[in-house]
Amino acid sequence: MGEEIPVTVLSGPLGAGKTTLVNHLLSNSGDRSIAVLVNDMGEINVDAELLSAGTEVAADGGVAELSNGCICCELQDDLETEVARLASEREFEYLVVEASGISEPEPVARLFTTGSRAAAAYELDTMVTVVDTARFLDAFGDAEGIERETAPGSTDRPLSDLLVEQIEFADVILLNKADLLDAAELDRAEELVRALVPRAEIHRTTHSQIDPGAVLGTGRFDPAETGSGAGWQHGLDGDDAPAHGDHDHAHPDEVYNVSSFVYRRRRPFHPERIRALLGDLPSSVVRSKGLLWIAGRDESALLMSQAGAHATVEVLGPWLASLPEIEREMYRSNRPDVEWDDEHGDRRTELVFIGQEIDDSLIGRLDDCLVTDEEWGEGVETGVFPSADEEALSVETR
Repeated sequence: MGEEIPVTVLSGPLGAGKTTLVNHLLSNSGDRSIAVLVNDMGEINVDAELLSAGTEVAADGGVAELSNGCICCELQDDLETEVARLASEREFEYLVVEASGISEPEPVARLFTTGSRAAAAYELDTMVTVVDTARFLDAFGDAEGIERETAPGSTDRPLSDLLVEQIEFADVILLNKADLLDAAELDRAEELVRALVPRAEIHRTTHSQIDPGAVLGTGRFDPAETGSGAGWQHGLDGDDAPAHGDHDHAHPDEVYNVSSFVYRRRRPFHPERIRALLGDLPSSVVRSKGLLWIAGRDESALLMSQAGAHATVEVLGPWLASLPEIEREMYRSNRPDVEWDDEHGDRRTELVFIGQEIDDSLIGRLDDCLVTDEEWGEGVETGVFPSADEEALSVETR
């Protein structure tokens, strides 16, 4: 077919407006020729049935369906086969992939950026996430709402976890159903999203109506930036952050009361006290993520990830300082950018907190969770935090 075909991937929760957006694109594409692939977790692909049946693209086989599974995991091979078939059988300028409401966007993106049949014919162009704005505010404000729900088909993964992942791995975000909210609520939602993913382009929409050019052929996908441009990542990578030491690094971006700060320490947390704090985080904290150093777990770097009312802590890997000397020095020579302390090596805590009206009392509460000199000298039991061969710790944060 010549040049690679640009791909737009649509993510977002069930009911946010993804299928409505696809219908809108098909009905308002003008001279653009579009093929569509729709994924549905059910045995019958309801979303595909809802697409504009009378459009030319549907009539000549330009709407493909993948049902009874998720294209981010068990249907990956089927997705690759189907998009390759579309490219070989039809002439079109754009491919739109509507992922299921529980799809993780990164594995879908990877299919179009690695050495696969799909990557040979296509070029990933834009990752779009459609958000039900009112439910988003319920999930990450003070209200009890979506954050207590689990993702469909999952018995344990909170919907807030998945929604944050879909937002953070987006180039373009539609704050949909904007007509159901007032201006102040929309401003608040936009600034929360902007704090979660600063590089994304944000549009307020009603019934997913948007200029097709805002989501097709934008060229916004950047393998080095999409996903890694999340707000928590920006915080950890900030140029103005201190290299090490027990210093606060606060940088509020206070617009509509949304702020963020980075907490860095070269002293481990007491496991019982930090576990208690994770179960009692302020409701104002929308998102936090980063490295944990837990006393008694000096061999393992732990990754904490919190979204809304749920947090997980899992083993990320060994601290370089815990490796045998030869192996440690080899890693350090290959990674000269690793922050190193003469006494503690690379062991440290680095956490980014993003939220609404987060006050300085949280810094004091975190400091109170650090081990004392006496505790550090006597040794501390590891408590509930996982080791390398154990499952992640799951915590309800409030």
